[in-house]
Amino acid sequence: MSILTHHFNTKYNTAPFSKIKNEDFLPAFQKGIELAKAEIDAIVRNPIQPTFENTIEALAFSGDVLDRISSIFFNLNSAETNDEIQKIAQEVSPLLSEFGNDVRLNPDLFARVKTVYEQREKLNLNPEQTTLLDKKYKSFSRNGANLPEDKKNQLREIDKELSKLSLQFGENVLAETQAYQLHITNESDLAGLPEGTIEAAHSLAKSQEKEGWIFTLDYPSYVPFVTYADNRELRKKMAIAFGAKGFQNNEFDNQEIVLKIAKLRFDRAQVLGYATHAHFVLEERMAESPEKVKTFSNDLLEKAKPAALKEFAQLTVFAKELDGIEQLEKWDGAYYSEKLKQQLFNLDDEILKPYFQLEKVLDGAFAVAQKLYGITFEEIFEIDKYHEEVKTYAVKDEEDQLVAVFYADFFPRKGKRNGAWMTSFKSQYIKKEINERPHISIVCNFTKPTETKPSLLTFNEVTTLFHEFGHALHGMLANTTYPSLSGTSVYWDFVELPSQILENWCYEPEALALFAYHYQTGEMIPMKLVHKIKESASFQEGIATMRQLSFGLLDMGWHAQDPSYIKDIKAFETEQFAATQLYPEVEANAMSTSFSHIFQGGYSSGYYSYKWAEVLDADAFEYFQEKGIFNKEVATKFKENVLSKGGTEHPMILYKRFRGQEPKPEALLRRAGLV
Repeated sequence: MSILTHHFNTKYNTAPFSKIKNEDFLPAFQKGIELAKAEIDAIVRNPIQPTFENTIEALAFSGDVLDRISSIFFNLNSAETNDEIQKIAQEVSPLLSEFGNDVRLNPDLFARVKTVYEQREKLNLNPEQTTLLDKKYKSFSRNGANLPEDKKNQLREIDKELSKLSLQFGENVLAETQAYQLHITNESDLAGLPEGTIEAAHSLAKSQEKEGWIFTLDYPSYVPFVTYADNRELRKKMAIAFGAKGFQNNEFDNQEIVLKIAKLRFDRAQVLGYATHAHFVLEERMAESPEKVKTFSNDLLEKAKPAALKEFAQLTVFAKELDGIEQLEKWDGAYYSEKLKQQLFNLDDEILKPYFQLEKVLDGAFAVAQKLYGITFEEIFEIDKYHEEVKTYAVKDEEDQLVAVFYADFFPRKGKRNGAWMTSFKSQYIKKEINERPHISIVCNFTKPTETKPSLLTFNEVTTLFHEFGHALHGMLANTTYPSLSGTSVYWDFVELPSQILENWCYEPEALALFAYHYQTGEMIPMKLVHKIKESASFQEGIATMRQLSFGLLDMGWHAQDPSYIKDIKAFETEQFAATQLYPEVEANAMSTSFSHIFQGGYSSGYYSYKWAEVLDADAFEYFQEKGIFNKEVATKFKENVLSKGGTEHPMILYKRFRGQEPKPEALLRRAGLV
């Protein structure tokens, strides 16, 4: 019997990572599926008439062993993968999609669910139970339960194929990211680069027993390189390598995979009776339809575009005056923006980084959470972790009761995908009057400490940490009965509200006073720098907004129409980007072939939700600003109506309960300096 299928006999019932071997996973998945099937059979075979308790609730608590195994395994596949784990992922993904379909397409189970659903008016359910019933019914009806047998089989085949393709897509992106290195041996090629970046590149070269400096496509290496390197040819080299991931007609090429995924998603929607994949997805979002998303995006685009064009013209003039650049290219954007920002605000990351030591910033996030929500974080050393760099914390409330276990994993390494995300190893739920507390994790790729310096964050990394920590609070403060409605299990265009709102505290003097201290002298960040951070917050906001909207519109391009006509990814993207394009096209690059958010993560037809949630977060934060950013009353309202409620009610109901009104887009336009 696998260790993974038992109750973990560990502190807080945390995952016993050091005792889990790769070969444990496949048998554990098989056992987990077997146990979950037995639970489903028991529901179906129950001779008593279907009730909310014996059908809907029983279903909500079924499969918990399988869920735990899946969480552990797929989190490792993102943060600590290797060839063996990737091979297992390819094996278990079809099994899981098959099992999911066995449940959703089980006619006897659906008949019981339908019986309860049809009596819903008479059942006297509370809002959370009503939501659960609605979601359970839709998880069947929206996934083919009402279809004839041949269509159900078609659906199974599509789902199996899709789960394999998205895994393959992610593996290819990771392989391409890791395959490229820029090896510099000539010291003059390092001109302009920050000392910390140079030191990290030297350490990497040393670890590979090479002379000089090695730069990679991992964010902490790539971003500083294209932002600061004076050597334009090398910036171009790096930028083209970054943009060519999955688009090089080699063994890791993603072009066919992208076309297949888009087509299969469309076919799936058609089988289910929806016009497109986006129509299917958006039915269960605040936005409701592709038309509404496009209108929302185009309205914002109309307001942002004049500002973006003006900013781009200013940047073009600046680059020409400074270096005689005739035509700004994509590899010039970050470089000259940074230089212009320094000129306008006399502010650059190198001035700021000494005030943002990772440990202090993390303590700052903890302090903000304590002031707002009364929770404390204590580092603990007696629980297992999947890598020695991971830090673990017990989160307690004011009564010293456990709120959550928190894992934090901050640095890039082989086997960890790029970017930053929040995830969980165990959801919160209430069963038999026991409130099971969640195990939440954030994973980032920040600059590692070097021999001479601790990990010092760019301001962008500071906001990233707060962003992911905002998601983590949504998971940690969850207080719902059912695991499937807990924490971040909310409508996708609502999920970014808790993360994005927390970023606002990074710009507030009162919050910065909690953590922004010079790592050597201990002096607090000077107020003039704080004012500059605030002033520069809306610097090039028009360009940034256009960029975000372009990704959302590309996503809609793939998913809000029949993609069968698309044969050439490059030509298709050029067409999609026409309204938002500022820089000349780079022939060797494509966005879609490494657009993991929509082809591997869960953001297909949902990329617009970042902007959608920005409207919510700007409006919500104005409420905090009116009353004070650490105002207990507003914080409690936010905790009780948003953070702890998960997906138990419609997001707009929760939002209005917190705010007293629907969100107004003007708050975002004001903050972005677009009005």
